[in-house]
Amino acid sequence: MASRLQQRIEQQNDHSIDMSPLLDVVFILLIFFIVTTVFVRETGVEVDKPQAISASQLDKTVILLAITDAGEVFYDGSQIGVVGVRSTLEQLQQFDPKPVVIQADKNVPTQLLLEVIDEAKLAGSATVNIAALKS
Repeated sequence: MASRLQQRIEQQNDHSIDMSPLLDVVFILLIFFIVTTVFVRETGVEVDKPQAISASQLDKTVILLAITDAGEVFYDGSQIGVVGVRSTLEQLQQFDPKPVVIQADKNVPTQLLLEVIDEAKLAGSATVNIAALKS
């Protein structure tokens, strides 16, 4: 009688589907998409950039600062002001120096733009660029 029970159990086990290979494939695809995803950082505010004929495309590994027409300075969606530019850039460039790109609204006063550029240079930024639309 025990042998019949064992035969029935073995027959029932033969009809089940093994889900392990399917789970392995799903996890491999998940890892692939995580590794190949490119995360683009934006400043978090909309800026009306000026146009320039000599504008060129820069590398994607830059630090983006934005200056709104109201005179606010933003980094990564948070307002840092002119006084926060130096400390923010010093922390960001401590281990990996990157060029700084300033996205200034076309109505920003030149004095404010120069103050932000000065703070970026004092923070140790070797390259400071101003973003513009190619006309």
